[in-house]
Amino acid sequence: MQSNPHEDPLALKALQGAIYRDKILRSRALTTAQRLEEVFALSNHQVGMMHAGAMDRLGTTDEAEGWREVRRWFERLDAIREHGRFVREITLNS
Repeated sequence: MQSNPHEDPLALKALQGAIYRDKILRSRALTTAQRLEEVFALSNHQVGMMHAGAMDRLGTTDEAEGWREVRRWFERLDAIREHGRFVREITLNS
């Protein structure tokens, strides 16, 4: 009987490494068009998750209300970026 890799830290680490390597190899085999398609699919999924989160936060089942909240969040992010409050990197003084 095979042991459960979750019970053995070394086996779990090996399994995680194998999964990671498989993902990398599959990604490298994609064409540029396939990669772009994956990006859009992930983006659409994430926006859908934001919508579900907005509806949950508002305690509503009204999809239009959920989309208004998502739009408000995006507008807030845009305003932060436009006012220079969003920083992509931090420069440390030595």
